[in-house]
Amino acid sequence: MAETDRFTHHMSDEDALMWHIEKDPVLRSTIVAVGILDQAPDWGRLRKRFDRATLLIPRLRQRVLSPPLRIGPPRWTFERGFDLDFHLRRFRLPQPGSMRTLLDIVGPIATAGFDRARPLWEFTLLDGLADSEGEPGERAAMVMKVHHSITDGVGGMELLLHLVDFERDAADPEDRPAVPPEEHMPALALLRDSIDHTRRRVLGVARRMPVGMLRAAASAITAPAAAIAGSANTARSIARTLAPASRPLSPVMTMRGLGRHLDVFDVSLDEMKRAAKAGEGSLNDAFVAAVLGGLARYHERHGSAAETLRMTIPISLRTSADAPGGNRFAPARFGVPARIADPRERMQAIGALVRGWRGEPALAMTGQLALLLNRFPTAVTTALFGSMLKCSDFVTTNVPGAPIPVFVAGAHVERFYAFAPPIGASMNVALISHTDTCCIGVVADSAAVPDPDVLLECLQAGFNEVTALG
Repeated sequence: MAETDRFTHHMSDEDALMWHIEKDPVLRSTIVAVGILDQAPDWGRLRKRFDRATLLIPRLRQRVLSPPLRIGPPRWTFERGFDLDFHLRRFRLPQPGSMRTLLDIVGPIATAGFDRARPLWEFTLLDGLADSEGEPGERAAMVMKVHHSITDGVGGMELLLHLVDFERDAADPEDRPAVPPEEHMPALALLRDSIDHTRRRVLGVARRMPVGMLRAAASAITAPAAAIAGSANTARSIARTLAPASRPLSPVMTMRGLGRHLDVFDVSLDEMKRAAKAGEGSLNDAFVAAVLGGLARYHERHGSAAETLRMTIPISLRTSADAPGGNRFAPARFGVPARIADPRERMQAIGALVRGWRGEPALAMTGQLALLLNRFPTAVTTALFGSMLKCSDFVTTNVPGAPIPVFVAGAHVERFYAFAPPIGASMNVALISHTDTCCIGVVADSAAVPDPDVLLECLQAGFNEVTALG
């Protein structure tokens, strides 16, 4: 983080939203990533690297403190007696240590909530992973779990730079930054600080967001149809962004629960790029078109079809001026055509929709809208987000990964998968480009998708269809 951001104590409004909506566990926003290593890393070196990272990234030593009466946003405060070993765990996989065994162990890790009295992250090393042929071996997997209020996907990849090397035998940094001082703020002082922070934040937003826009945002929550019909361009954009939905568009994936099933598969990055070029689109267009083709097949397998499915896609707002960590994205929800048989036409239709949503005026006002939403009681904010997100049919997440080989304490990272939270949708399909491979991680809500093996088969067919374009 930049020096000026190292000890910023108040949660941003965007981060606070991710914290508050977990009142509904279906909306839990835990991010999990799994790195597949060619061997077990040096545990002592790894522990030292984590110790240093927690000093360079204050959020990793801080817990969340809610202000009295929920006046103002939650506050980050350094944990007294921070215990690194509580956050680092190491186990051995049951043999033969298959990938399926690994994913079945990671599933409960991904669904479990955090201890809110401690910093919001965990790292688990699992030894004894089978080799690429499925034979018993000595590969390993590192499972990294972090709360979404700490970072988004792109920011998380930047934070990982504190843990990785670019050669196997790289020397460890010699310096160890100073341990930050522990904090204590009496309840009355905390209340005064929260009131003052909220007053300054509201005044700052009011200067940049005319009263008419604030009214439009409030109308979007209470009467979205009227807001869309009767507002100017920016106000209509706000209404479209916040408009609740009454039900999923999929006639098949309708239920929501707390169970999660994880799957992975790999696709050649070069083949995906060539397919994108052939379809006159981007890598993300090819990715979403492949997922959509897989979902169309999944519906066909269930004797059903949907003209349109509702997709949520995080659109990154992060710039080079932003510090690592925190949330700098806006969730866009919109209908996508589910019955375009030709993958090239499907890719072009997806590209046009995504480009249109990237230009939505409301996306540039994410912070102001988050401030407004955080002023409601937690139950109201959670219910609003539940009505928005639980009716999404699927989420796609695309995060650029490492373009060159990376190592962790002497172990080569062969693959890197992200398991992004569905946050109310039936599934989240995430792509991380790792060297020459698109690593695809799938998190499916077990209530919405009771046959994950069928879903996996259909998704793989969707990717095969798109890569055939190249």
